[in-house]
Amino acid sequence: MSFLNGFDYSVILVYFGLLIAVGIFLKNRASASIEDYFIGGRNLPWWALGISGTASFVDIAGTVIITSFLFLLGPRGLFIEFRGGAGLVLVVFLLWTGKWHRRSGCITGAEWMAYRFGEDGWGQFARVSRAFAEIIFTIGMLIYMVKGVGLFLSMFLPFSPLMCATILIAVATIYTIMSGFYGVVYTDLVQSCIILGTVIGISVMAALKVTEIGSDLGALAQQVTGNADWLSSKFQFHTTMPKGYELYKDLGMFAIFYVFRNLFYGMGTGDDPKFFGAKNDRECGTLAFVWTFFMMFRWPMMIGFAVLGLFLVNDLFPDQGVLLQTAGLIKHHIPAIDHSSWAGVITAIINNPQHYSSELIDGLQKLLGPDWHEKLKLLSFQGTIDPERILPGVILFMIPKGVRGLILIALIAASMSTFDSTVNKGAGYFTRDLYQRYFRQKASNSELIYASWAIIIVMVIFGILAGQYISNINEIWGWIIMGLGGGMIIPLFLRFYWWRFNGSGFALGMVFGLVGAIVMKIITPYIEILGDERWQFIIMILVGLSGALIGTYITKPTNRKILEHFYQTTRPFGLWHPLKNSVAPAILQSMKTEHRNDLIALPFTLFWHISLLLMPMQLVLQTFDSFFVTACIALVSLTGMYFFWYKNLPPAEESA
Repeated sequence: MSFLNGFDYSVILVYFGLLIAVGIFLKNRASASIEDYFIGGRNLPWWALGISGTASFVDIAGTVIITSFLFLLGPRGLFIEFRGGAGLVLVVFLLWTGKWHRRSGCITGAEWMAYRFGEDGWGQFARVSRAFAEIIFTIGMLIYMVKGVGLFLSMFLPFSPLMCATILIAVATIYTIMSGFYGVVYTDLVQSCIILGTVIGISVMAALKVTEIGSDLGALAQQVTGNADWLSSKFQFHTTMPKGYELYKDLGMFAIFYVFRNLFYGMGTGDDPKFFGAKNDRECGTLAFVWTFFMMFRWPMMIGFAVLGLFLVNDLFPDQGVLLQTAGLIKHHIPAIDHSSWAGVITAIINNPQHYSSELIDGLQKLLGPDWHEKLKLLSFQGTIDPERILPGVILFMIPKGVRGLILIALIAASMSTFDSTVNKGAGYFTRDLYQRYFRQKASNSELIYASWAIIIVMVIFGILAGQYISNINEIWGWIIMGLGGGMIIPLFLRFYWWRFNGSGFALGMVFGLVGAIVMKIITPYIEILGDERWQFIIMILVGLSGALIGTYITKPTNRKILEHFYQTTRPFGLWHPLKNSVAPAILQSMKTEHRNDLIALPFTLFWHISLLLMPMQLVLQTFDSFFVTACIALVSLTGMYFFWYKNLPPAEESA
């Protein structure tokens, strides 16, 4: 059954062709040097880096999962996405860790380890462990993208989720390996414009629906989702959650936990190529401001899809009890089906009903009606509406053919922009920190570029294959952020804030964390407590901390000269008392002033960021009282940012 017409397919093909053409056009420029390939030769404008950063945080899988929580909870779904989708780590990147990384003059975060710990055996081990950690993280993100892209596109194309994901990622791989970081940034600019068009269109559609129904929107939302506080933006500790999402009923505790996690994680990270590629400290701040500001435009689109999803579900399933019967019918006729294979089987039934028993197909027609093909796409394994199918469901049922292709292009562009940034960064760690450093130190520039191509292809293939064993998007996203991220967080944090922390502490902390996260992922189905992301995070922090402390105290401190160079150039705050006499009193006082302003600006920046995400959703929902309160918070926060952050940014020539 066809859900797209010839115009839709033509638009998609033209878009794919343009991306490949851009890759070919930029190939020579990107291949000029390894620095050009991975950080754009430090010559790209800060505003372009900032917009590219925003695009790298927007993808199909993330948009689908965030929309699912907004569908279930209304604007309070933002509180669950404090775990990652809200991008709260940007607050710390903007204030200090972005510029701290840039000051090293390095190209990758693993190369930065030699700058921090030296080139002795443990310093090299730290560099290798950081490179492996980033490669594993990259593969985890690829698995997440494969799952999300596959589930999404299989609702529109007559292929399995695996085939859909493979097609899109193959195109993205071709232009990414050709054009390097230049391609990442320039294609992200184009793709951001495409995404913005969809943001406007979907937001207007949803706002018109809200105007049409008026004050009855809350009642409709409660009828569809069972949540009586759907329109509320207020922070709440408890909320109603449907089957399969009961874990998140303690909404407030999750939100607080996720804020802590993101700020803590952000204080140890920031080694993004965009910061390494910035020209000076001032640009690190301004590009992060642009990155954070443009994050707001994603949220009215997602709440728009959620609003349209309410109308859609109410029209299609006035009695949602039929969904449970339908799921039972499918499980009866296909007893081997499980959660991870559900999406693939549903797609196969829709596209090839002749391969299944007439009793099953007749039963589906009886329960769902003659349009059972479309309705079946929204069915979850639990026999409810699958919230992860709301976004594609809205496109399928409420967007006419001929326009669907344009919407799909915007969402595909979102995934492309995340994919290219992710694999470019991961490839940099392999090429710069493993291949060139330990195997081919005298390798030519072209050989290094080809090595980057090879590792990208290997990571992509592994991600595609592993993605078939994940039951849903939320599962892999939760593990990446809370399990894998929790295992890495302690060594990443301590390297900035504790002088005694050394290369062996970082290396063992990272190894403990990586191995622990992988083991935990394997055993989670068998240990109930690990199903709670908060416990995953706590356990992995303890594992990483134990490795970091053991490693730190089994060897000597880092060489004094290396520590002094690091402290004098990075100028971090924290437990650095033994190094303070290595800088002149005037410089030390300047550092204290900088640190004080950065820390005071932290709460202002955090509330400004959260307000930015809430305000456009409140406008779409027309909850104007809430909007004005949030706008006042945003204005006060922005004023604090001006006085404690922006006003104190150094001129470009002083921070180069």
